[in-house]
Amino acid sequence: MIASPPPGTRARIWLVDAFATRRFTGNPAAVVLLEEFADDALLQAVAAENNLAETAFLVPGEDGRHRLRWFTPVVEVPLCGHATLASGAVVLERLEPGRDEVVFETASGPLTVARDGDGYRMDLPARTVTPVPTPPALTAALGVAPVETAVDGGNYLALLATADDVRSLVPDLAAIARLDRTGVVVTAAGDGPYDLVSRYFAPAKGVPEDPVTGGAHCALVPFWAARTGRAELLAHQASRRGGELRCRLVGDRVHLHGACVFYLEGEIQL
Repeated sequence: MIASPPPGTRARIWLVDAFATRRFTGNPAAVVLLEEFADDALLQAVAAENNLAETAFLVPGEDGRHRLRWFTPVVEVPLCGHATLASGAVVLERLEPGRDEVVFETASGPLTVARDGDGYRMDLPARTVTPVPTPPALTAALGVAPVETAVDGGNYLALLATADDVRSLVPDLAAIARLDRTGVVVTAAGDGPYDLVSRYFAPAKGVPEDPVTGGAHCALVPFWAARTGRAELLAHQASRRGGELRCRLVGDRVHLHGACVFYLEGEIQL
């Protein structure tokens, strides 16, 4: 059994806007630095207190690799892209600024974040996308019938007719929370400079709408690469905060490029 630190123990924390070039855009993540992971109940309580889509808990490793776990306000998740990007920024800019890349050991295997131009490149596992008949409950929850529907494991992926359909969508979040998948990605071919647009809803995981979702693009990139015949794509997640991702499919991996902006640095008491 993992013991919790003594009450009043202080831990460093950063709030970082990921997939953003200016504050108050992209997706905010908390990154908490620990010597060792505390018990799950305490980690979940900290994530609930932060009340962000994700709180990442970071434990440095002796071999230069770091261990990483992610919690929404209500549950631990097996992968979070934006909080991994934020954790990479914390390591490369604050903890070990002489490094050019860091490898995180996670429930989804080793994940790398490396400096790349004006931001960072993140290496994540691609997800298999499988077409399925559109469930009536999904259509009812979205308020529009998808052109096509697929699954990537835990999520439905709903293809809509136009980018404007994605932007203007007002889904029934309570109905989405009752679906037999924990999240819904909606997407369409992009307009303007973008190859694709998307939004992501996961109220069952305590995230009504995620502003910018690296994990969703682990499915979106192979999905759109197959349709466009291109391995490199420019994506826009059309949430209120919004975010831009430069994406590349490399075999069974997805490379996502994005910048990060630090918003808060301080300490919490556990």
